[in-house]
Amino acid sequence: MKINRRSAINLGCSSLALGSLGAMSGCQASNTRTLRTADIFPEGFPTVVGLQAMADDLIARSDGRLRMKLYPGGQMGAEKDAVELTVFGGLDIVRVALAPFNTFVPETRVPALPFMFRSIPHMRAAMDGAPGQHILDSMRSHGLVGLAFYDSGARSFYTTGRPILEPSDLNGMKIRVQNSDLYVSMIRALGGNPTPIPLGEVYQALLQGVIDGAENNWPSYESLRHFEAAKFYSLTRHVISPEVVALSLKTWEKLSAEDQEHVMAAAKASVPIMRTSWDARVKRSEELVLGSEHNVEVAQPDSSLFQAQVQSVWGQFLDNPTLMKLSEDIQAVQEEPA
Repeated sequence: MKINRRSAINLGCSSLALGSLGAMSGCQASNTRTLRTADIFPEGFPTVVGLQAMADDLIARSDGRLRMKLYPGGQMGAEKDAVELTVFGGLDIVRVALAPFNTFVPETRVPALPFMFRSIPHMRAAMDGAPGQHILDSMRSHGLVGLAFYDSGARSFYTTGRPILEPSDLNGMKIRVQNSDLYVSMIRALGGNPTPIPLGEVYQALLQGVIDGAENNWPSYESLRHFEAAKFYSLTRHVISPEVVALSLKTWEKLSAEDQEHVMAAAKASVPIMRTSWDARVKRSEELVLGSEHNVEVAQPDSSLFQAQVQSVWGQFLDNPTLMKLSEDIQAVQEEPA
């Protein structure tokens, strides 16, 4: 059963307002703090594996004083809802894609731009370095403390009727996108008809012909069973965008300096664990899809054709010197060995 916003804000054992054991039976002792943490993906998914590693590390670093209560599987609603809850303090930690931040944290647009990264090693090196830290720091003025970046792989198109071998193949196609102006503009630049739909509704929309396709990574394509409805997977790899783990600024300001260090260190330490899980999951998802009875066809289009057509999107969203400089800093980062 999902928890609505009012329920989340009024959770009995609030992370930073725990009462005495006598007044709140079943809650933890008053000198412990439980950080409520949300993810839309289910237990076992790499992002949740990363958050669990962070939770375990946080207990060890704080001698059990700091704990995380995980709410996976979208229990706190869609990603946009979870972000709003976190800003207002109804949640403490959220792991989400960058799209929900694009409208109010302009810096998050830059790593979400199509073909911003040359490869996954390039993305990891940039987000682990100064450009990534700049983006995390930019969240502070919007009620959030950026903790770390997780992976979300390379996004490619999958469609129901035909493969996407060149941009013209998208002409007139209704393609599901995240609720993001950037993604809408990208699909329009490629000739498609962008159709924002919640992730949980994509499977039925594909089956019913409401949309002609969508775009996502291998694990999402497999775990959400989208390959059953859209058997043409075209590896355009048009977006290699990270995801973010963020803490409510309201929560951060109530933590001691020592506990702030513990939270930040545990988040950073969880990143390589998440990435190891992610890389294994990508390989497994690809094997499961290609080994299924649904006869999925995988195409390898020339990505340069798509890259050339989305340059207008860069011009639209890199609309001030700060964002332009950030994009240049990202491009200047050298890939680390895979």
